[in-house]
Amino acid sequence: MMLPRSNSRPAKSPLAPRLAVKTRIVDPASADSILDTGLCIWFPGPRSFTGEDMAELHIHGGSAVIASVLRALGSIPNLRMAEAGEFSRRAFDNDKMDLTTLEGVADLINAETEAQRKLAVRQAGGELCEMYEHWREQMVSLMANIEAYIDFSEEENIDDGVLDNVRHIAGSLKEDIANHLNDGRRGEILRSGVSLAIVGPPNSGKTQRQVAIVSPVAGTTRDIIETTLDIGGYPLVVRDTAGLRHADGDAIEAEGIRRALESAREADMRICLLDATQALDQQQKLDSLLGADEWRALLSLPHTLIVLNKADRLMIGTGDVAQNRALAWARAQTGGDAVLISCASMFGWDELMRRVAGHIRKSWECQGGESLRMPLTKERHRQHLSQCLDRLAMFERAGDQWVLAAEELRAASAALGRITGRVGIEDVLDTLFSQFCIGK
Repeated sequence: MMLPRSNSRPAKSPLAPRLAVKTRIVDPASADSILDTGLCIWFPGPRSFTGEDMAELHIHGGSAVIASVLRALGSIPNLRMAEAGEFSRRAFDNDKMDLTTLEGVADLINAETEAQRKLAVRQAGGELCEMYEHWREQMVSLMANIEAYIDFSEEENIDDGVLDNVRHIAGSLKEDIANHLNDGRRGEILRSGVSLAIVGPPNSGKTQRQVAIVSPVAGTTRDIIETTLDIGGYPLVVRDTAGLRHADGDAIEAEGIRRALESAREADMRICLLDATQALDQQQKLDSLLGADEWRALLSLPHTLIVLNKADRLMIGTGDVAQNRALAWARAQTGGDAVLISCASMFGWDELMRRVAGHIRKSWECQGGESLRMPLTKERHRQHLSQCLDRLAMFERAGDQWVLAAEELRAASAALGRITGRVGIEDVLDTLFSQFCIGK
């Protein structure tokens, strides 16, 4: 957490490089003042995290111990506390990692679920960097072939087949990048969290009592209530919405219902939550509701699951017959599957969580051969890749105008370079490093 001040050189260490040594840690102001007993490891540059000379002290975690060691370190001339992300910034400046790797480290620090951790580890390990740099190097090689043809084709008898090969490789690159972009945003969704909107009639049990005040009065949820959950290792951003019904002239409730419909349409997943008892006793009322254009539009969207709540009220004296009737009615609404639960008794809750986690795994986690390729994780990458793809398309349209074609390849290569930090990235560095903890 401490860094040498600028223009200062650390003294040569008597410690062997990269070897943990148990030692007493003393206050430099008084050799008799033992602060702790711990481990010291010396990392001479360039074989260190930052590429510079570094030393690590592994001490006990008590607050008094930490405070005393930091205070002693702060008294040493030319030593100061590091800023947030400064170690990673120095590693970037010393070419120890690229911008995508830094973003992966930031995501790893902020990961809250297993899926986010796995994705961040892959990116921090350099998978994106290797893929983008491979593409960029191919483009540079193609540019070199074109430049050689333009400058030396007559003198050196360069075969026209070289240009055919350039077109072929450029076409393959374009196809690879297009496939990478056409990933259903699975990487971005897993990184940010799968958004799930809960919609349904008033008093169907949508609102969680832990995050909102609920009431038996219909229509009490007016705004969208949001909370984040870890479901089977996947991040899930749950949005509870206003009950869908006719607002009867209540402007505030009408606005809440409008927002509920908008949130449901924009969500990655939807749960249509209904009262199981109404599926049996008030089917006409629910059939009227589900027949509305808004409901039909929601039920026809992909990644939508019907959930029947209040199953505990079906179990009194009715057994499985009522449950099966309710589920059969729910499945008939969309032709899809349905789940029966009780938020009061937690009946069916584990099954619902398994269904949701399984759907996320099937829809957004890389499967089979796709897992060999790291998915996109940031909109910034998507924008630059789209620019690169546009330039490759313009390269194809340039035809035999090879001077123009070479310029389009150069622009495509620059777009990839902006992802990894090879070209024009100062505008994103300050924002990125602000997400780091002090020790990174």
